Amino acid sequence: MRKIGVAILGLGVVGGGTYRVLTQHRAFYQRTQNLDITVESVLETNPERIRKLGIPEEIVAANVAEAVLNPDVNVVVECIGGTEAAREFVLAALHAGKTVVTSNKELFCKHSHELELAAKTHNAGLYFEASCVGGVPIIRTLLDGVQANEISCLMGIINGTTNYILTQMTERGIGYEEALREARELGYAEADPTADVEGFDAAYKLSILSSLAFHTKVPFSKVFREGITNVSQEDIADGNALGYRLKLLAIGKNTDAGVEVRVHPTFVRKDHPLASVEGSFNAVFLTGDSVGDIMLYGRGAGELPTASAIVSDIIFSATHGEHRYSTFKNTKTPDKDTKFAEDFLSAYYLRLTVDDEPGVLAKIAAVLGKYGISIVELIQRSKCEGKATLVLATHETHERSVMSAIQKLDGTGFARVESVLRVAF
Repeated sequence: MRKIGVAILGLGVVGGGTYRVLTQHRAFYQRTQNLDITVESVLETNPERIRKLGIPEEIVAANVAEAVLNPDVNVVVECIGGTEAAREFVLAALHAGKTVVTSNKELFCKHSHELELAAKTHNAGLYFEASCVGGVPIIRTLLDGVQANEISCLMGIINGTTNYILTQMTERGIGYEEALREARELGYAEADPTADVEGFDAAYKLSILSSLAFHTKVPFSKVFREGITNVSQEDIADGNALGYRLKLLAIGKNTDAGVEVRVHPTFVRKDHPLASVEGSFNAVFLTGDSVGDIMLYGRGAGELPTASAIVSDIIFSATHGEHRYSTFKNTKTPDKDTKFAEDFLSAYYLRLTVDDEPGVLAKIAAVLGKYGISIVELIQRSKCEGKATLVLATHETHERSVMSAIQKLDGTGFARVESVLRVAF
């Protein structure tokens, strides 16, 4: 039986969950994987976390060097978060020839090129399943499940906080601020929720996943990003009337025009599989040229789901004799031969306040038509003081055309654009 020693850097939610899973399932892994996995070292500055987990004092390291240079340690698990200290700690482990498993999506998104070079140089493994979509094995699927395919589209709900907020706004009719407050109380949202609600978290993940799916470096800087903070209850209700559910989607496409990557609130039809993904759950929808459509669904975050992904990486690294690295040239900047789409195609939802008088709809249609935008569905509601609300759903068109049309409409005097959201088909 092969013995695998593990060092855990950081005992917060994910690190603590990893310690629990490893210690509670030790006999199970011995029986099913022929591996004896033991935690040989932990690095944590909060003594209360160490006490609560019942960690023996003798395996608590005084510093990162003591943890990663321990001769009994084969795998270093990084769970401290952030980028600066985490980058230094991971590089120290890789330079020592230790395999690294990380749950840190921002670190991997921004520094994978540097980390992978160190791993290759020192014949160490670098695994990151837990960085994207919690316990859902999307990275293993891309690397080992659908490699027979050219992936044309990757679309998913990959942030549990925003999905919880939008679910509550949809199902209970509450406003954004109330839904966010509840998300904080339940531990789904941080005190500062910016990374989640403004789409940064999803954009980091999309950068990683689209690089793997399309076999080319897709930097974070190439991801179009828009958060959910401006989504109103009125938009959600109007979308529902049109047959849509609102989700913060991460969308990656490999098109003739180039690679397209974007994160933004998106209406999806109620009969689409992603429309039924509720609460803090996540899902990723893949389209391959041979396999067709696949959807992976599950817990996108949390102590044990993320720990599950970390431990799976530990086991994978221990049961595969040769480490594998990126299938593309992993550099800081994209390959010069990789094209990125500068103007994507989408359908759109528009909500306008307009003068409630004859001929206004024809004027609006004329402006939209000038930019090649046609209307699929329309809802009109009267408002007070000679104003009306007009809700439009369009056919698929170019982003730039819609933005130009909106600017034109806002300057007419008879219409004001209140909201613009994209629609996925």
